[in-house]
Amino acid sequence: MVVKHTGQIPSTPSGGFTPPQINSLEDTGLSPLWLQDLILKVFYFRGYLSGIRVSEEIALPFAGVTDQLLTTLKQEKLIEVKSSQGGLGEGSYTYGITSAGIVRAREALERSQYAGPAPVPFEVYNESIRRQKSGRVAVTTRTMRQILSQLVISEASFQRLGPALNSGTSIFMYGPPGNGKTSIARAFGNLVLSQTMYIPYALYLDGQVIKVYDAVSHSLAPDTENSNPTGTLRSTIRRDPRWLKIRRPFIVVGGELTLEGLDLVFDDTTKFYEAPFQVKANGGILLIDDFGRQQVRPRDLLNRWIVPLENRVDFLRLHTGRKVEVPFDVLIVFSTNLPPKDLVDEAFLRRLRHKIEIGDPSFEEYREIFKRVAQDKRIEYNDQGLAYLLQEWYIKRNRKLRASHPRDLCDQILDIASYLAMPPSMNREMIDRAAKAYFVDI
Repeated sequence: MVVKHTGQIPSTPSGGFTPPQINSLEDTGLSPLWLQDLILKVFYFRGYLSGIRVSEEIALPFAGVTDQLLTTLKQEKLIEVKSSQGGLGEGSYTYGITSAGIVRAREALERSQYAGPAPVPFEVYNESIRRQKSGRVAVTTRTMRQILSQLVISEASFQRLGPALNSGTSIFMYGPPGNGKTSIARAFGNLVLSQTMYIPYALYLDGQVIKVYDAVSHSLAPDTENSNPTGTLRSTIRRDPRWLKIRRPFIVVGGELTLEGLDLVFDDTTKFYEAPFQVKANGGILLIDDFGRQQVRPRDLLNRWIVPLENRVDFLRLHTGRKVEVPFDVLIVFSTNLPPKDLVDEAFLRRLRHKIEIGDPSFEEYREIFKRVAQDKRIEYNDQGLAYLLQEWYIKRNRKLRASHPRDLCDQILDIASYLAMPPSMNREMIDRAAKAYFVDI
């Protein structure tokens, strides 16, 4: 089963939170000394920069914030003006770091090599997640039929998926492989991607930086409030530029998931943190695909989720030993091909809000899937060919129907037809050749 992306997804409101405007250093919630060190690190790595470019690098307004920081650094002879050409004010001046500035920058780099957009205070982020929780859009039967229109699902399973998605808590999908569990979760993800929210580039906590924004995990949304028609950022930012407008996240993890990946990851070289998967997924969906085949034991992994699933808060640990609380506004989707009894006990299943079995398709459902796939792949469909396939390769051999088989068998037919230089069709010879190449008796 394949979920098709329908192109540009319209944005919906991000809920009850918009990053406030930054007018002064105090509005940043950060120490001026810390921000000065950040600017010196930027100069250390980037070389000569204009005042406006510095403000872009640290994602803070020039007027009233960056200009004050640069003035202080000039007065302390840590940077100096290298060029004042252009006549557009101090923002166009080109600055360079001095030898004294290099010494201080190196001292700052020993503590942390982070040199990017200024972080947001941890408590401000927590409040933003709580306020944006209300921005989720509840689904109805009509919405569900739209987002799952590309899939053929039994009515019983369909009626259970909508309430599970609306819960925003946890879903445990189980059943044989190849029946569309991952495709269903990705269809959920397409719905989530139609909604927007704000996240910061990074967080500030006890002098430490935690990087949140991830270009791989997060998809930027059009920010009409702060963009020109060309999409470029306006020179006057009406909101805090440390925040990004993104589509609510849909993050997929599989066999690479470890217990360490669910806590703050401290890099001993760069000396700053990377946010764990569930923090990056806050406000959206975290799909744990192929659950049970991770490098860590399923029971250990599930025990890690008990408190977040029950209390909707998580606890993260700094390398200093301090534990901090962070909102857990994530819909966790566990998807597994393994029998539930081999993975979890009754106590944990009770903590999972929705348990949904995605079983094998019926003969009628299998026929509908085959018709759709054949049409999509431009293979001439006929019921006689399908009846032959079902009788010879399923019923006689006691083989289970799988929702993924039509797609794979049609791909085999296309490969064979291309080799024989003939149109793809569902005649008996073609079906036999495709089935022999695809099925393996184990």
